[in-house]
Amino acid sequence: MRLKHCHNYQDFRTLARKRLPGPIFNYIDGAADDEVTYVRNTACFDDCDLVPNVLSGVEDIDMSVTVMGQKLDMPLYCSPTALQRLFHHRGERAVAAAAEKYGTMFGVSSLGTVSLKDIRKEFSNPQVYQFYFHKDRGLNRAMMDSAKEAGVEVMMLTVDSITGGNRERDLRTGFSIPFRLTLAGMIQFAIKPMWGINYVTHEKFRLPQLDDFVDMSDGALSIGRYFTEMLDPSMDWGDVAEMVKLWDGEFCLKGIMSVEDAKKAVDIGCTGIILSNHGGRQLDGSRAPFDQLSEIVDAVGDQIDVIMDSGIQRGTHVLKALSLGAKAVSGGRFYLYPLAAAGQDGVERALGLMHAEIERGMRLMGCKSVGDLTSKNLRFR
Repeated sequence: MRLKHCHNYQDFRTLARKRLPGPIFNYIDGAADDEVTYVRNTACFDDCDLVPNVLSGVEDIDMSVTVMGQKLDMPLYCSPTALQRLFHHRGERAVAAAAEKYGTMFGVSSLGTVSLKDIRKEFSNPQVYQFYFHKDRGLNRAMMDSAKEAGVEVMMLTVDSITGGNRERDLRTGFSIPFRLTLAGMIQFAIKPMWGINYVTHEKFRLPQLDDFVDMSDGALSIGRYFTEMLDPSMDWGDVAEMVKLWDGEFCLKGIMSVEDAKKAVDIGCTGIILSNHGGRQLDGSRAPFDQLSEIVDAVGDQIDVIMDSGIQRGTHVLKALSLGAKAVSGGRFYLYPLAAAGQDGVERALGLMHAEIERGMRLMGCKSVGDLTSKNLRFR
């Protein structure tokens, strides 16, 4: 399969599987435990139907949104994800370039492979910094200061990952940074030699957000150890409230799933919340964000920007989330498979297909703008 034959999420996934060694593909593709939540994140969209209004005069379509102070040309953006240069040698640069072309936002992770400063020099579209809370409070402040200096518009604190999820696919292959591959994992790399050639002939793999502050010498710090030894499981609302004040700008929490937590986010001054279960990669058996969206929007939607993440594969999924009151939608796998398949060209094609699907769907729904989509356009079975 070639890129021009990729017309949807599953096509990109198939091409990514062909290009990547098994352990790396499974790092993207896998989730926690039995992967029940991972499946539910997308299946939940099938539990409701869109209800269009016809003869609405939809010659011109405006799908722009303003979320956390950022004007986006489409209501979908690329959520920050880790280790992107393992999937393609241009990593975050490829994603940022594609997002800029479509006028939308992208993110860089604390476990990102390009520095915040470097990517800000190259691209001007809105940028999110996805951040983890460390036991070392001085480290938290230093990393936030670095993000502020780099010109990051939105600070995103991930709150559902105080410990790593039980991702059994990774355990079977020995996937970690640095690699601790099992024999089965090593064989998977051996049968995909082009990935290895590409990896060693381009810029050295780094985690620059951590390199500046954490001793990464001798590759001694694996991703698993980072989560188990450096992140602070005692983090509470008081800690986050202090961070919100220190940042003094657009600040969102990613991983909110309950009305109670959404209300607390409002109380401490957050400007956005992202409903997410980390793509099913943390707590298996947890609820899907789309299933929680309506009650959280009803509770706090007029006080804070509510974004929905996880499970998006189609433009109609985006329309359903917007109909329930999400200000925007984000995702990871929908652009990571294309990144692995073809770098920037892949991400551009994925965003282009989603843009076309959203526009076509709005036209068929009789909606000229995102604001025209309401709960009246949706019926649950």
